[in-house]
Amino acid sequence: MGYLRWLGHAAFELKLGDKLFLIDPWLEGNPKAAARPSDFKQIDAILVTHMHNDHFGDAAEISKRTGAPVVGVYEVALEAEKHGAKGLGMNIGGSVRFGDVEVVMVPAYHTSEVGEAAGFIITRGNLGVYHAGDTGLFGDIELYAKLYPITYALVPIGGHFTMDPRQAAFFVSLFKPCVVIPMHYGTFPLIQADPEEFVKYLKEYAPTVKAKVLEPGDRLEIEE
Repeated sequence: MGYLRWLGHAAFELKLGDKLFLIDPWLEGNPKAAARPSDFKQIDAILVTHMHNDHFGDAAEISKRTGAPVVGVYEVALEAEKHGAKGLGMNIGGSVRFGDVEVVMVPAYHTSEVGEAAGFIITRGNLGVYHAGDTGLFGDIELYAKLYPITYALVPIGGHFTMDPRQAAFFVSLFKPCVVIPMHYGTFPLIQADPEEFVKYLKEYAPTVKAKVLEPGDRLEIEE
């Protein structure tokens, strides 16, 4: 049995099979953080969508302590190595494997201090988890969804820096996962979006998709 645990903002802990991943682990300084970097003793990989502090966060520290690689676009991986961490660079459309789990890097429309912004589809068998990273509305994800399963989708709804609730709901309608979890909202004043507004628009644009609104620290079991 796998699981997803929201650690606040865009940070997630994901277990698929016997592999454990952290995604965008900004914990120190995150007012919504549901964990500390020291909580993680054994990680298979740390996935970083782009080089902004609220996403790269504690990736280097956790990597140095656990030996887990920081997986990101090539330039982000190099930046992790500059901090003494282990980097594993890739780029849009590329994939890496951790045992029977495949990690595919997909586009995101956003900025990054180095390299490009990205998202990840993490798959095991017929199950897939898509972390959209920070992104504006775009259509290319529909192409990737034809190739890779997206069972669970983690999408930003905070607006200002990313999609707002209406845009995010329409975005989800392009690929129709089984479950969508809103993220990247409520952390600070500029992104105080209402997840119930997202749920309302989702019923309009993608009524077959189930929304699961989590609180930081909540864990969602995944049936594999």
